[in-house]
Amino acid sequence: MSTYSNTPVHSASEQTTNNSTSWVGHAKGDPADVIKGQTFMPSNEGDLQAIEVFSNIVTAPGKVIMTVYKLDEQKEWGNPLGMASLQFNQSDSGKWISFPIKGLHLDKGQSYGFRLESHDSLIGVGEGAGSASAPLFGNGQEWRFVNNDKNGDSFSYLSLAFKVAIKD
Repeated sequence: MSTYSNTPVHSASEQTTNNSTSWVGHAKGDPADVIKGQTFMPSNEGDLQAIEVFSNIVTAPGKVIMTVYKLDEQKEWGNPLGMASLQFNQSDSGKWISFPIKGLHLDKGQSYGFRLESHDSLIGVGEGAGSASAPLFGNGQEWRFVNNDKNGDSFSYLSLAFKVAIKD
């Protein structure tokens, strides 16, 4: 478990393997907007402070929006609980980027998820790729939504590189 400096903030869930790239946003000449999602279950209870993602590459500056959800018993994305947006620049490539999202209480063992979207850029987010028989992250799945499709597709052998910071 990671700690964040000398504060009582720590990681409630993380997957830091980065051996692939997952694309978020809108490529020039392609009418599709690709939204990526990641589900997770916190290892302990606390107040959400931020969710970090690893930015492999920023192809052009653009606004990236992160929205957080609580998944229902059928593991379906419900209504958004909170959101944050950041302006990404090429200098953000190869760095952990923190989306400050405060005011949400996360319960241990409950399923949550976040979505990343950008309508004016194409961002390569760090991703861990395993296999169906040996997933890297057994505590959630990576999701892909195209043009705001509410159902999306999930992949148990893929996971975005992320860290969920909470405060007890």
